[in-house]
Amino acid sequence: MKKLFIASLAFIFFSFVLSDDTISKKERKDAIDLLKETQKELEKSIEGLSDAQLNYKASDSSWSVDGNIKHLAAVEQTILGMVEDALKKPANPDKRADIKATDEQLIKNYENRSNKVKTLSTLEPQNISFTSTSEALASLKQNREKAMNFINTTKDDLRNHVIEYPFGSYDCYQSILILGSHMTRHRLQIEEVKSHAEFPKD
Repeated sequence: MKKLFIASLAFIFFSFVLSDDTISKKERKDAIDLLKETQKELEKSIEGLSDAQLNYKASDSSWSVDGNIKHLAAVEQTILGMVEDALKKPANPDKRADIKATDEQLIKNYENRSNKVKTLSTLEPQNISFTSTSEALASLKQNREKAMNFINTTKDDLRNHVIEYPFGSYDCYQSILILGSHMTRHRLQIEEVKSHAEFPKD
């Protein structure tokens, strides 16, 4: 009986350790650092901009600062929802073969503005329901906090839950990295808008 009790305790302990180590401490820190730093850089980039500056478009087909922020907020909300839905389903480790990028490659590719990607029509600024920049920013901030709290505390098996996006397959951990690198991509796009010769002075 004593041996059985000890074996049971060992099993419980082992199971707990496994569930807590589905991603490493370094992976948690890397994701948190990326999410914090990219949010800080975005906030710095748009700080103090007037309504005229927020809504300036270099052409009819280009995006304004406001448009970029609304897009970011919509994407953040969408991807977090996809991660939550994926984790409610059984793990699908067989789908890992469909993942073509490492974490480092994913971040580099998303941040590279020379890689042009057309977004889904539902995520284009004119099709997003946020009525103002401030509303989109509030949503973005709320979901970014949610993402950081999630990655900092989750015990879910993020690596063996793979999501198929229109642009490729990534596991749930990589999906969180997308949030950070995607924000950098659009922060750089915002800087391009601000550097335009006709961008309002105030």
